[in-house]
Amino acid sequence: MKIAMWLRNLLFLGICGIAVSAVVGGLVVPQRPPQVAEIAHPLDENQQNEIQAVADRVDEQFQQVWSDAGLEIASPADELTQIRRISLGLTGTVPSLEEIRVLESRSKGDRLSWWLSKTFADRRYGDFVAERLRRAYVGVENGPFLIYRGRRFLTWLSDQLMENRPYDQLTRELISDNGLWTDAPAVNFVTATIDQDGNQRPDPVKLAGRVTRAFLATRLDCVQCHDDNMGGDLKQSDFHELASFFREAENSFVGIRDDTRATYEYQYLYDDDTTLVPSQVPFNQNLLQEGATERERLANWVTHPENRPFARAIINRMWAITTGKPLIEPVDSIPLNGSFETGEYPPGLEPLTDDFIAHGFDLQRLIRVIVATKAFQRDSRADFEITAAHEETWAAYPVTRLRPEQVIGAIQQAAVLKTLDAESHILTQLINFGEHNDFLKRYGDAGEDEFAEQGGTIPQRLLMMNGNLVKDRTKDNLVRNSATRLALLAPDHPATIEIAFLTTLTRRPSQAEIEYFVERLRDDTLNPRQKAEDLIWALLNSSEFAWNH
Repeated sequence: MKIAMWLRNLLFLGICGIAVSAVVGGLVVPQRPPQVAEIAHPLDENQQNEIQAVADRVDEQFQQVWSDAGLEIASPADELTQIRRISLGLTGTVPSLEEIRVLESRSKGDRLSWWLSKTFADRRYGDFVAERLRRAYVGVENGPFLIYRGRRFLTWLSDQLMENRPYDQLTRELISDNGLWTDAPAVNFVTATIDQDGNQRPDPVKLAGRVTRAFLATRLDCVQCHDDNMGGDLKQSDFHELASFFREAENSFVGIRDDTRATYEYQYLYDDDTTLVPSQVPFNQNLLQEGATERERLANWVTHPENRPFARAIINRMWAITTGKPLIEPVDSIPLNGSFETGEYPPGLEPLTDDFIAHGFDLQRLIRVIVATKAFQRDSRADFEITAAHEETWAAYPVTRLRPEQVIGAIQQAAVLKTLDAESHILTQLINFGEHNDFLKRYGDAGEDEFAEQGGTIPQRLLMMNGNLVKDRTKDNLVRNSATRLALLAPDHPATIEIAFLTTLTRRPSQAEIEYFVERLRDDTLNPRQKAEDLIWALLNSSEFAWNH
């Protein structure tokens, strides 16, 4: 009996030793996770040169604006800062210590390209960007019960992004697809507008509003009730003639289908009677062609390569998703006509539009070009005074507050050393999902206007300082708390500080910061675990953590 107990204890100690060795290895030895190494393939030299040539054309226009305004230009940001921007923008979280060590094991020349390749192969990219687009397509409400599947729609949209499906094809399916909302998830774009207390038909007015804002970045819905009385030439009829393209859509026992006999009537302002409204587009009428259904005609017109508002709309939105700030604000309001030379369009928009159309509406290529620009790579700090003009023109990278999803994603990732992704244990994913939803309820959701400038609130600060999530992620827990591992396994105080900075702020501490925190860690009134917890807590509650910069 004693021998058996002794063997069990020896086995337990051996397992503990293996576990400790693995944790220590994660702290001090650069590791390359096999799944990351296999899926991430950077572009070859010719492809990178082609991307850079487009980015250079974009930067030429930015440079012209900076020169004309006499603005000093911030220096390039360091590599880890750029990686943090990409990670926050495209996956909604900060890089893990594991990812940073893999990145830094690679040669410097291909790191950004490799990081983007890795990101595009990461399901977090599809899910996070799909959520950003979903808000523009169907809003943030739950939608009509039974005939709208928000989660199914989001999963489908994520799948399209993971496949890098051409954006024009994706959009045509959203506007014109038929079928059940479960089997043909794209039709949820249509069923989301059905009022179950009404006639059970999709709402042409709501659909027209979504199309113009989401796919054309034109607020045509502003003339829904009256003509443009602010000097514009848009008429109330322009909006309802566009809405008429959706008159055929109906909900049936086989899902969404088109009834070619349907009509659309509307009583215009100051008219006594309703008018039978034909389907017509408000601009570029020469691009409108025949189609099997009215929705197909509209879909083909919206996505026509010569209909440049379509490309500009997604370029402005993807710039905002990637960087936190659109080229033109609001994100869904871009002038229909103009040029960079005459000032209607910001630097970069038209070169990006040319390339996006020429290369088949490739979203991943668009993101690569954005990241390759000097505008994206600028530092947010400089040795001169940065003014609003510097940030508005991207002479210095504009500092933007993290969206709620980015805050919770960054907290969860910063609390562990390994990467939290689709490869994580199912229990870890379930716990994170529950924490994510609970945090958003308390912190507040930015809604559809998530790129509008919003200030922080006192409840948000109190939630960060005293809320259960940050408290749980900094208390004694060997599995879900990097502070505990640091306290047990970091070889010395400088190593503890460096790893804490890398996991929370994605940078190494300055010498002054090392000296400051080393002095604090020498405090004998606290045990090592409490010291590490306090350090992580302080960094999570710093202004630097809460901003994209």
